[in-house]
Amino acid sequence: MSLPLLSGMLLLFLFLGYHFYGRYLSKTFRLDAGATTPANELNDGVDYVPTKPFYLLGQHFSAIAAAGPIAGPILACQQFGWLPCMLWIGLGVVLIGAVHDFSALVASVRHRGHSVAEIIRLNVGKPAWLAMMLFIWVSLLYVIVAFTDITAGTFVGRIEELEGMNLGFERGGAVAAASAMYLLLSIVMGLVQKKWNPPLWLMTLIFVPLTLGVVWYGTQISTLMLFSQRSWGLIILGYCFVASLLPVWLLLQPRGYLGGFVLYMALAVGVIGIFFGGYEIKQDYFKTWNAPGLTGSLFPFLFVTIACGACSGFHGLVCSGTTSKQIDKETHCHSVGYGAMLLEGFVAMIALATIMILGNGEAKGSPGAIYGAGIGKFLTLILGKENLVFAITFGAMAFSTFVFDTLDVATRLGRYILQELTGHEGRGAALAATALTVGIPAVFILLAKGGGWSLFWVLFGTSNQLLAALTLVGVTVWLKRGGRRYWFTLFPMLFVMTITFWSLGKQVFSAFWGPALSGATAHIALINGVVAVLLLALALLVVLEALKTISRKAA
Repeated sequence: MSLPLLSGMLLLFLFLGYHFYGRYLSKTFRLDAGATTPANELNDGVDYVPTKPFYLLGQHFSAIAAAGPIAGPILACQQFGWLPCMLWIGLGVVLIGAVHDFSALVASVRHRGHSVAEIIRLNVGKPAWLAMMLFIWVSLLYVIVAFTDITAGTFVGRIEELEGMNLGFERGGAVAAASAMYLLLSIVMGLVQKKWNPPLWLMTLIFVPLTLGVVWYGTQISTLMLFSQRSWGLIILGYCFVASLLPVWLLLQPRGYLGGFVLYMALAVGVIGIFFGGYEIKQDYFKTWNAPGLTGSLFPFLFVTIACGACSGFHGLVCSGTTSKQIDKETHCHSVGYGAMLLEGFVAMIALATIMILGNGEAKGSPGAIYGAGIGKFLTLILGKENLVFAITFGAMAFSTFVFDTLDVATRLGRYILQELTGHEGRGAALAATALTVGIPAVFILLAKGGGWSLFWVLFGTSNQLLAALTLVGVTVWLKRGGRRYWFTLFPMLFVMTITFWSLGKQVFSAFWGPALSGATAHIALINGVVAVLLLALALLVVLEALKTISRKAA
């Protein structure tokens, strides 16, 4: 079966899921276009702002589509083959991931724009809320450390196609330089917008081409920023500390706007490469039930390795944190909540395609490098092979661009959670909370000595998936207490919770009773084991409190 045919079948399945199952969920939730949403009721021009669905879809999609749906499919394909990955992406995103996002968004809209943790407090109780808050914070730490180290990996290394050619070019240095200049360009855009407030179309015409310009210039100064992967990891964490404390207008908003164009360009390039590139599938459709190293057995580790792209608990934080406060009409939840997750499923498919066209001997290295090389090959269909250096640099920078949004948001959320739990406000408390949120990942990266992201990825994926299950717990209790149908959230919740508990259990066993390890690997495995026990305990507390609530209601 050809790559275009497989991709077309997946796109058709996503379309049918949106049209039929998404509409069924809309009817089940009884979405009312005439109901007053929090965006209209609490409109303050800052957080609560009614937004047209087309623009909100783009903003929400940019916020949720980070590096997760890129890295996960590539990693899983390296271990298990492309067929299990494609099946999980397709079925998972339609029946579980999009249902989770849609349900979290609707529940938040119906709860005056409250977060998923607050929804659990209101429907389950304060002990469950406290456990949920701690669970989210620990999960965010693993988001930060996994994405930081995997991004640092894109800032080192060379292009295999150019090996042996004395071009004075370093791929990693080019990506690092382009990424740094992209962040500076975002700050310049924020300052210009703040001071002169020019029309958005004019800003777009100026700064989007400049974004491509910094990619080209990065290839010209590729030997200027050459550091080790561990050094880059610490530099990126320093960026997280500063960026999460800056006003949103200075960096977060302009970077998100420009990053959206990079995302759409990468998607367009991926579509062209898949359907018109004439590439053959070289990867095995199935490799093994029990892969060594990073993951292990296909059940349960396939499902937690591909977290984002099939189902992501992080999306629930976005749905209930910002998006729910901008929904103009309840009926828009279908396109924004359900639709955006299906788009992320296609992002995962494009990422999977970048490794499917590589032979087993070629499909090595970090996901960022493989994705960058794949998008680069697709882009040369437009630009020509003579622009391979620019094309691959663009692909790798696109990967790191997606991560910056996630790292900033994850660090900010970690700060907010610590300040809410401790009750401390003010600048000093914000600095301390931010320092702790990035300080712990810094310790992990120092222990791993660079390139250790694979030691954290499985636990990151597991905690992310389990967060989705706990969000569905809160939504299910809310629906049941209201006397409404809840099977469509109950069964996905049970599946994801089973898979994640299974994964955590195996990781705990491996850490404490598995084969003896040595050096940094042993230290990190032990830390992961302790964290896995903590996550299990917090999740069980939420579940037990939910069962108590349902029992009291039944009585």
